[in-house]
Amino acid sequence: MKTLRRLLALLPIVAVLLVYAARPLSPAAELETLRRNFLNPPDDSRILMRWWWFGPAVTKPELARELGKMKEGGIGGVEVQPVYPLELDDPVRGFHNFPYLSDEFIDDLHFAADEARRLGLRIDVTLGSGWPFGGPHIPITQAAGALRIVTTAVPPGAYSLAVPSIGAGERLIAGFLAPGEPKNFSASEARQVFEIQNGRLRLARNLTGPHVLLFFIASRTGMMVKRPAIGAEGFVLDHFDRAAIENHLHAVGDRLIQAFGDVPPYSVFSDSLEVYGSDWTSDLLREFYQRRGYDLTPYLPALVQDIGPKTSDIRHDWGKTLTELIDERYLAPIREWAAQHKTHFRSQTYGIPAVTLSSNALVDLPEGEGTQWRSFSTTRWASSANHLLGGNITSAETWTWLHSPAFRATPLDMKAEADLFFLQGVNQLVGHGWPYSPKEAGEPGWAFYAAGALNDHNPWWPVMPDVTRYLQRISYVLRQGKPPNDVALLLPTDDAWAQFTVGKDSVSESMERLLGPVVIPQILDAGFNFDFIDPEAIAKTGIPYAVLVLPGVERLSLATYRQIETYARTGGIVIALRNLPSRAPGLLESEADTPQVRQISQILFHPSSGKGLLISDESQLGKVLVQQGKPDFKTFSPTPEIGFVHRKLPSAEIYFLANTSNRPISTTATFRASEPHAEWWDPSSGDISPANTNPVLELNLQPYESRVIVFSAGNANVAAQSKPKTSMSVPPRDVLDLGTDWTVNFSELGRILHMDKLHSWTDDEETRFYSGRAVYEKNITVSPKTLNPRTRVYLDFGPGTVVERPQAGRPRMRAWLESPVREAGQVFVNDEFAGSIWKPPFELDISGMLHSGENHLKIVVGNLAINALAGHSLPDYRLLNSKYGQRAVPQDMENLQPLPSGLVGRPRLVFQEVP
Repeated sequence: MKTLRRLLALLPIVAVLLVYAARPLSPAAELETLRRNFLNPPDDSRILMRWWWFGPAVTKPELARELGKMKEGGIGGVEVQPVYPLELDDPVRGFHNFPYLSDEFIDDLHFAADEARRLGLRIDVTLGSGWPFGGPHIPITQAAGALRIVTTAVPPGAYSLAVPSIGAGERLIAGFLAPGEPKNFSASEARQVFEIQNGRLRLARNLTGPHVLLFFIASRTGMMVKRPAIGAEGFVLDHFDRAAIENHLHAVGDRLIQAFGDVPPYSVFSDSLEVYGSDWTSDLLREFYQRRGYDLTPYLPALVQDIGPKTSDIRHDWGKTLTELIDERYLAPIREWAAQHKTHFRSQTYGIPAVTLSSNALVDLPEGEGTQWRSFSTTRWASSANHLLGGNITSAETWTWLHSPAFRATPLDMKAEADLFFLQGVNQLVGHGWPYSPKEAGEPGWAFYAAGALNDHNPWWPVMPDVTRYLQRISYVLRQGKPPNDVALLLPTDDAWAQFTVGKDSVSESMERLLGPVVIPQILDAGFNFDFIDPEAIAKTGIPYAVLVLPGVERLSLATYRQIETYARTGGIVIALRNLPSRAPGLLESEADTPQVRQISQILFHPSSGKGLLISDESQLGKVLVQQGKPDFKTFSPTPEIGFVHRKLPSAEIYFLANTSNRPISTTATFRASEPHAEWWDPSSGDISPANTNPVLELNLQPYESRVIVFSAGNANVAAQSKPKTSMSVPPRDVLDLGTDWTVNFSELGRILHMDKLHSWTDDEETRFYSGRAVYEKNITVSPKTLNPRTRVYLDFGPGTVVERPQAGRPRMRAWLESPVREAGQVFVNDEFAGSIWKPPFELDISGMLHSGENHLKIVVGNLAINALAGHSLPDYRLLNSKYGQRAVPQDMENLQPLPSGLVGRPRLVFQEVP
């Protein structure tokens, strides 16, 4: 009873505390929290890694070891993805591949989940093995659907023709007779034929000239799951068939979820939709009739060739139906299943079949892919959907093809690519990836066929915590507040549907062509940022942007256009490029609604009284945008290499800036931020220093350098904690050359060398194919006169070497700059850790670490694992492929050569006098 009385007495206090906790923070308190979290970001902003389990052939000790290494490396979690085997079973060695979803596999997954949670790591799981979803549980009747067209020439004088063989999972829909040859016929003159007896189609006896028969068959793509684990082989499922999805969720999803016990994975994952050729399902004709109001059958030739004015409307209606079916029968059921199992649905919702930007409304965690920050990309597609739908976390599959082949990527490569994702609104990186590799596989071990191999088998691994800390800080700050993007760029979804043809039915893959190469650079170079928007999003959320750009849009539904008209009348700026909308989409809607669409165009864009602007020359878009409003971020001279992201909070405005080029850039810049106090927040160190923006900001960015500037009202406490920012841009007072007389210890080789002059390890035959680490040491003498309280001392390794980008082709993503430290180093001064070298500027501030007299300098350098690979024969997969088929081919592994390694520049100590 006494205990109860005490608890009752505490209730008023608890109530007061809860009310106080619910109150919003004051601007000063919010800013202080932001500063504190920037220095030590929360764990949930760490990067994730896709964790490939090859075979699956994993052991619990190795699973535990690798999870521990990820934790040490600053990685926040994993997405488990079982894939193809890399070795045959070997009873002598006790090596076994356990089938996907077997008891042994589920037990290993259960162990990994428990171990990840023990370490504080997030764990996600792919809802399948390989991609797209499918497997042995998918019968041919639930396999990915396709419309198969068989074109057969009618022999002269023939009265009938054999119907094509119809296999399992197929159904003949219709036949059409058209004049012409198989490769050159007139679809507009095709007429449906109906009389089939005993497997033969009867023909009219009065045919003149050559004719062809077109047979339309509801068929299957035949696509098999790509890169499957053992036991996961089979047909890719039909994404338009709910029964197929439910079959998969029962056979695979329910089995996978058993491994997690009472604590489900954070999310289940659907990889990019790459179901090539999938454009049909068994009940499409019925669904089409119910949704569109007419029978598609007589118009099937329009999906192959132009049949006249109705063609684009028929194709539009077909495409729209496909989108509705995948939304309702694939995305929605998986999200429902995830919710039932108390997890999230993370999805790369783009590609084939025909999902749209607004399809992301049916997933919990939209994810993108693609580094093209100055053109259309599915990365901005995902972040735009999040911004429109109220989501805050946008993830991206990162480093997929980074500096191919595997083990060629450097820490600088990782940063250079990651920054391109940040510039598109991403704030959660999912690395591609971490290959599981047993000790018996040797060094550098197993690797996925497609480039990124970012595990602890890379000799540069000791600097991974520095890399991931940088990425974690940027991810954190880009989650704060909201993105005040000015421009909405309308994706012409209706135009994309109207251009679908058999086998080519991707909305996202149509966008680069429909938008063109000019529009996006014009917006960015004018100093504005933007999101994509589509008609369905406008219907749901309106247009929460200052400007709406219509990039050559031809078709708009009347309902969408009326919303745009209202937006313009209430102050929104509507800009049409190239042409005005002139058609309503859809066969039945077009005739009734097109006149009203054209009327809105005439009124909205009337030269004297209209609220809209028509720009025939889209290269003038940037100039017009600047006339309509103040740029958010603008440099004095044109610098298309610099990108920015703006996040707005009640107490502060955050700008992330990135130099995406391999050359330094010096310019001045202005910001639209309303707060007067500006500070640099260093994403590598967490340090904060004042920034002088009165009246403009001097901006000096090293190659691939990125910065964070924060505007706030400012307060004394903030100013007191700020550290002055120093720079080697101040002329040096003294310079000490460190290019000679080094002792280099290759402890893994048992070799100690004296380098009178620094050179690459590959210059010596004994270290030519060495991958690992070496310790550079030397003593230096510093005069007492050189050091004083105002002296700043930098260890400068040099500027790096520019690599020219190839003019032809589309090379893999990489940083086009070679470091003077190949590839990363850790610096110790008098046995005290001074910092890591892995990105520009290749320098460290070691002020306060030197003393007069003799000092000891030690640099531990790690190179690339590619050198060891170049010195050995590649694995022989002949017998493996004989048993399992060739499930993957390692990319770009021909003619490997060792790469320069170690300290290859001429380091120096630079002494500066600061005021």
